[in-house]
Amino acid sequence: MTIIDIAEVAGVSKSTVSLVLKASPLVKSETRERVQRVMEEMGYVYNRGAASLRKSSSSVIGMVINDLANPFFAELAIGIEQALQHSGYIPYLAHTAESVARQAEVVRSMREHGAAGIILCPALGTDAADLADLSVPGLPIVLAIRRIAGARLSSVTSDSVGGARRATQHLIGLGHRRIAFIGGAEAMVVRQGRFTGYQEALQAAGLPLDPSLTMESMPTKDGGFQSMLTLLDRSDALNPLTAAVCFNDVVAIGAMLAVTRRGLQVGRDISLVGFDDTAEAQHVSPPLTSIAVDPAGLGKAAAGMLLRHIADTAPKFENYVGEARLVIRDSCRPPLRKDAIA
Repeated sequence: MTIIDIAEVAGVSKSTVSLVLKASPLVKSETRERVQRVMEEMGYVYNRGAASLRKSSSSVIGMVINDLANPFFAELAIGIEQALQHSGYIPYLAHTAESVARQAEVVRSMREHGAAGIILCPALGTDAADLADLSVPGLPIVLAIRRIAGARLSSVTSDSVGGARRATQHLIGLGHRRIAFIGGAEAMVVRQGRFTGYQEALQAAGLPLDPSLTMESMPTKDGGFQSMLTLLDRSDALNPLTAAVCFNDVVAIGAMLAVTRRGLQVGRDISLVGFDDTAEAQHVSPPLTSIAVDPAGLGKAAAGMLLRHIADTAPKFENYVGEARLVIRDSCRPPLRKDAIA
């Protein structure tokens, strides 16, 4: 069955059917509805693959996500999908589970299937050489969330330094002096930025950086859980840990579970701040103070940037840094002990 058959039954021209399939605003609503009704009755399915071959381009955009188990990246993917809804492009999702090898496989597969462009959340351990291997002429790639040093690709990130600085300043303002930094691996560019913000806030307040209060971990609930247990076990009874800035909300929620496991209460005994302000942060108990970066908005920004690169045969490199805003909830309060404020 072809669009000529649909046109004859609907009483319109072949070009009108084509415009309906492309969701063109030039077609009157009643005509569009009649054509769509005929297509449904006749069981017509538009072969977009064949159409792509005819016009030597693809309607597919690849979304390569590093960790869909993290609600932040799920919200980011939703933002990408929303931005592409009326663009004529269809998102194709792949999950790398933080594997550089898997990342190379899925990008190669997307290239073979003629993807028009790719939004890539780099897996842990990705370097500029890996990205150079993935890049080919005519295939725009936009990096999302994790910027890679030395990579000549456009990127969309959040303000890691400023966000972590605000989180630490908030805890200092409440009176906390023994403030830990939990989560992320030192090699991660995002972690480096957030740790820098944490350091800057301590330094501005005249507080020393205590290496014993810094814990690296995978950016997962288990990483936050184990890190907080270690910190609580080594906490000095005379000068106890009273607060922590966490790499992200997932790490913070793991840390909350550890605090509860030790018979302590988040907000009363230990104050915690997360990063990303995912939907889950609002619904844990107590609700988590977090740095809001609007993951869906970052996804929309990444999609918009990629569409500009697809349309431009010689695009300029772009670097978008999204706002990082402190959202205060009940997981942070002044320390109980007066001597902890001295």
